[in-house]
Amino acid sequence: MNKLILSILILAMVSSCKKETKTDELTDNSITDSVKTPESNEVSETAIPFKKIELTPDETSKMLAKKNNDTLYVTNFFATWCGPCMVEIPHFKEKMKELKGQPVKFTFVSLDAKEDWDTKVKAFAEENHLSENIVLVDGEQLIPEYFHANFKQWDGGSIPFTLLRKGDKTDETVGMMSKEMLDEKISSFMVSK
Repeated sequence: MNKLILSILILAMVSSCKKETKTDELTDNSITDSVKTPESNEVSETAIPFKKIELTPDETSKMLAKKNNDTLYVTNFFATWCGPCMVEIPHFKEKMKELKGQPVKFTFVSLDAKEDWDTKVKAFAEENHLSENIVLVDGEQLIPEYFHANFKQWDGGSIPFTLLRKGDKTDETVGMMSKEMLDEKISSFMVSK
């Protein structure tokens, strides 16, 4: 099943148009700052226009890297065509509201085809009030070495995938998480110092 999904994903990426997308200029410090939730950690009740933030694999690696602070970084890799991804997104939105004012940053990394960024991803981001939390990565640029360098378990073969990181502590989940599972994992990070 994973091979089928990976094959379909690769085929979709290979056959996609080679549109040139203007990327935002990002400094090392702005990579993580540009994708943070609002200070309240609250999902906005009003639609915020989607701002396309495309990251290279290197920029994504910097975003995922260990930070020496007390913030919990929750990074979810998803695609709008992925059924399990769409099932778990409401759980993440609920946690964002619940953790209002806490040192937690949620980032959703879209692996949708570039041709869908201005349509499907934009519509999804605005409809779900996640415009400030979504970054775009061109899956065609993600080579096996990227996965080996950034993750212990994930080889990029399936989504959703979630990485939780707080200092030296990490947790990786390949596949969909239930609300209870997400609650448990985040709680384990919130009590640890």
